[in-house]
Amino acid sequence: MSDIHNVKLEILRPGPAHNQLLSPLTPYLVLCGADGPVSVSLPFEQRQLRIRLERLRYFTEGTDVPPNQREAELRELGETIGQMFGQVPALLTELGSVRAQKGKFVHLRLSLSASELALLPFETAIAPDGFPGSGSPLFLQSKTPITLTREVRRGRPLPVEWNRPPRILFICASPDGLAQVPAKQHLVALRRAIDPWVKIKNSEEERLAEVKKILTILPEATLEQIRQTCMDTEYTHVHILAHGARYEHAGDQRYGLALCSSSNPAEIDVVDGERLAIALTTDRALTCSTRHRPTILSLATCDSANVNSVLTPGGSIAHELHAAGIPWVFASQFPLWMRSSNIFTEVLYKRLLKGADPRCVLHELRQRLRTACPETHDWASIVAYATVPWNFEKQVSDFRDKQTRGRIETKFDRIDDLLKEKKSNDLDKQSLSPEIGDLCDVIRRELQAWREEPEAQSCGKELAERLGVSAASEKRMGITYEPVPNKAKEKLDAYQTACQFYKKAIEADISNHWVITQYLSMLAVTKLAKGRGLSGLARDYGHWWHAARQISHWQLPAAVGIERAWAYGTLAELEMLGAVYGGRKYKAEEAKKTIIHYCKEIMEIYGPQDFPVQSTVRQFRRYADIWKQEKWDNLARAALDVLGS
Repeated sequence: MSDIHNVKLEILRPGPAHNQLLSPLTPYLVLCGADGPVSVSLPFEQRQLRIRLERLRYFTEGTDVPPNQREAELRELGETIGQMFGQVPALLTELGSVRAQKGKFVHLRLSLSASELALLPFETAIAPDGFPGSGSPLFLQSKTPITLTREVRRGRPLPVEWNRPPRILFICASPDGLAQVPAKQHLVALRRAIDPWVKIKNSEEERLAEVKKILTILPEATLEQIRQTCMDTEYTHVHILAHGARYEHAGDQRYGLALCSSSNPAEIDVVDGERLAIALTTDRALTCSTRHRPTILSLATCDSANVNSVLTPGGSIAHELHAAGIPWVFASQFPLWMRSSNIFTEVLYKRLLKGADPRCVLHELRQRLRTACPETHDWASIVAYATVPWNFEKQVSDFRDKQTRGRIETKFDRIDDLLKEKKSNDLDKQSLSPEIGDLCDVIRRELQAWREEPEAQSCGKELAERLGVSAASEKRMGITYEPVPNKAKEKLDAYQTACQFYKKAIEADISNHWVITQYLSMLAVTKLAKGRGLSGLARDYGHWWHAARQISHWQLPAAVGIERAWAYGTLAELEMLGAVYGGRKYKAEEAKKTIIHYCKEIMEIYGPQDFPVQSTVRQFRRYADIWKQEKWDNLARAALDVLGS
């Protein structure tokens, strides 16, 4: 989502982070935007705040807190925190500028240097006068959506690699003596979240093998198992379901994670944030000098964001994990109800894996918890520690594109498997499995939604890319219908639709040589599908062929890596298509030598099994085996010989 306005709010005081109690006499320095610092104080004594926070734990000293008392406390604390935000004129100015721009979303980044401030439930804030949604919870209102994240102040930015293939580790534990955790419900939520990217197989064994490529489960986990698992495999997402438990450290009471003991799984091992961080960010091998970390860690655990004590160094579990270098940590600062933890897991992973921006997901999660669990204040309990680098929107957008393509590719893989099954069983070639038609319909709907996203409509290059992918998908559907005589109309419709998408892509970005090349390809293929010859194409579209070649040559010197491989692949295909579009000056023997040269250049960059090579092989294989034509047959096979197919 490109319309996100970042506002950073830093609250500072002199001295070490720990061993400072809250007091109305303590001034804090607040920085926001380009304005000068503002001094604020909080109307809390440490003991008073601790008592008030106890009332938000649903029970205190073994007795239930009456709902009306708890709700009143939540409101009063929220109003006090809202008034503190209202003391910062720069924050009001920043929010006012966003309110004037419809559709904008605000990300309020809260940077704290003092441990005692982490005790405050900032997420409960009630919007003061002049703020969006005045008088209502600031981070629930929809007039100007605002999401709040916390972050650890650090000397240099934390590196974030958002655009990585998802690999999820699900850790759960409920040692003897503790209530069972809803592991089954969380597993179902995770399983549903990854389903669009799990290859569809007929047997349960094959299906399970595909699931395990994305999701790993550690039931009744010990810290040693976590360490060993993270050392063996790199995970992008880690979800932990366990009870929170108190432990004593240097005479202070803190909250940890109740895992199973490594020495006796029936016993409880209360793990603090520091130990857990070491296990999750362990070295992959002794020879490896770098430590890999998950990008996202979610803790469905009571009090995982609860500091509790500020006398000694350290913080909550979430704070320690974020300080250890995990960019995004979702946790709970109060007890979290089981139903809420199920919703937390469902919303978080379903939306994140689709490529949604986590800041928007966090706002959506709060609203969902508020509507689905009205008897709780779990919407205010959720805390997110986050790092947002300067190119974060680009990373999220790239990941969303990759996940969209992945969902589509999963469905095409299923279509390919169904076709292979049909061929191996030698069934009646007059029909196809109805599942293929259903999959094609789903692919078309997903592509339409992808094309209509605001970022595509506002950027010509991005729209051209998505139109090109849509055209390529229609082309693959047309190929699916090739061997079935009674599907000639569906085949032709798919090829013609591909032509239309490629043409629209050229209109969106005239400099995209790939879509021009594919447009020329599909014009020829469509003519063949209609049973017509290829005469006249050079006269009507030869200028596009010359333009595509020239653009490819212009862009080649600046291209590196995969972009260079794609450029050579396009040039090789254009040389082959010259047999149709090149006109009288075109010489097939010279073109063949040029095609061989370009294919060798691709092989210099990538190996035979790498995706750019396999993709190029697949395209030339279509010319040689599916779209058979004397004009290009010899040229296509020359390319395949070099590419190792």
